Amino acid sequence: MELDLKELVLTIVKPLVAKPEAVTLDVTDGEEFIEYHIGVDHEDLGHVIGRQGRIIQAIRTIIYSIPVEGKKVRLIVDEDDAD
Repeated sequence: MELDLKELVLTIVKPLVAKPEAVTLDVTDGEEFIEYHIGVDHEDLGHVIGRQGRIIQAIRTIIYSIPVEGKKVRLIVDEDDAD
């Protein structure tokens, strides 16, 4: 299921940004959580977060609704430092 969830996150985020080639997704598997860290270009950060965080909250609602065995999922947006 993890690969499907990763692909879903990328499928949702890439069309929102001006530089889809700069989008990265790192998965960290902890004891309680599976964390998905989305990296985007500095200029695209607002496109992913949205006004008052509405876009990222909608993405989280979709991602969190998918059951993952025994763990909770976290979706974290990181600003890409490579620009």
